[in-house]
Amino acid sequence: MTHTLLIATAALSLFLSGCAQPAPDSIGKHNVSDANHIEGDTVSIDENGFGDGTGAYNSSSDGFKSIYFAFADYGIASNMQENMNHNTGVAMSASSKIKIEGNCDEFGTDEYNYALGLKRAKAVQDSLSAQGIDPDKTMLVSFGESNAVCTEASEDCYQRNRRVDIRLVK
Repeated sequence: MTHTLLIATAALSLFLSGCAQPAPDSIGKHNVSDANHIEGDTVSIDENGFGDGTGAYNSSSDGFKSIYFAFADYGIASNMQENMNHNTGVAMSASSKIKIEGNCDEFGTDEYNYALGLKRAKAVQDSLSAQGIDPDKTMLVSFGESNAVCTEASEDCYQRNRRVDIRLVK
């Protein structure tokens, strides 16, 4: 009887502690409830030295620009609005579907990072939709942490992996 109770208690403890929960002061802080109001805390991305030498790192293709996010966040920061406006222009002239790919750094469980990548992709889709792009013209993909563009153990590298890439479906 004691052995069964011990196993049941252990199983219940594992079940209840299996998912990481946000800190109480951040609950609801960056939820997207209105497609016209998508923003978050500013995130600083040092783009000097990234990519092709122009000072602007970009892992999107087909003329789109990547959107970067703060740690564990999926709200589009105000300093990413220029990239979003650029992406809207490219999307308006695109004749094929647009794939919006959410990506994360290596922190968190696979399930957490998959969900966070999907939330990031959805925030970008909602922003494009608010600017006139038909959501039916887009498709969402989450790679979680599996599509890293940088694998060094540094904050600069982690920031480069907290992103949404946009591509045309070919």
